[in-house]
Amino acid sequence: MWRGSVPAVADVYRLRAARERHGLSPLVIHAGYLINLASDDPLVRSRSIAAFQGELERAAAIGAEYLVVHPGSAKGRSREEAIASFALGLRDAAHDFHSHSVTVLLENTAGAGDCLGARFEELQSLRELAHDLTDLPVGFCLDTCHLLAAGFDIAGKTGLERTLREAGETLGWSHIQIFHANDSKAPRGSRVDRHAQIGEGHIGLDGFRRILRHPKLRHIPFILETPVTNPGDDRRNLDILKRLSARHRT
Repeated sequence: MWRGSVPAVADVYRLRAARERHGLSPLVIHAGYLINLASDDPLVRSRSIAAFQGELERAAAIGAEYLVVHPGSAKGRSREEAIASFALGLRDAAHDFHSHSVTVLLENTAGAGDCLGARFEELQSLRELAHDLTDLPVGFCLDTCHLLAAGFDIAGKTGLERTLREAGETLGWSHIQIFHANDSKAPRGSRVDRHAQIGEGHIGLDGFRRILRHPKLRHIPFILETPVTNPGDDRRNLDILKRLSARHRT
């Protein structure tokens, strides 16, 4: 859907009370998947800007610290033109948005078709140009499934070290705020975005154990986006991540 509903004031208060009661922080929300701020199609572009403006306003209203968005698709144009279109679209969406409590996070992609953001260099270019055009704080959300599908060998020890070194050098660790924890149904380099249960894909349990215990990642929040095939799948995936992240194997 292009339009989202305005949250009720009573619901916002209940959400904030629940967060305080359970110590839930940070609050990360995801922008709608139809949004493509890189598009040059007039209708798609105008709808995307209006929709993202609404996402920013709702994020601030409910007290979310982070708003994740996909960089969008170049669709037949040069990557440079699409990157510029994204930054201009972000600027236009944030024109009347004056809150600095929400940080926009650019999510890496699997690289299918003309999608932007599969390479760290593109993500950094997107952030730099957006930073020049808007006062919005902008950082990054890295998805484990997308990394593997884009060709990063995060399942192996050597490949993980190389990937994290490149991420730090290109993106900067101070800008990498969130990880999405998803195993991948498709193999490395497939450019296919298909999430799998933790340990049931091409990253595997050993891969996630290394990821979760890596010193660079110990203090970065991880958020599940795994499929729910059977009741309780979310809880089982969460329990697996907790077990794998423990310093001693159980």
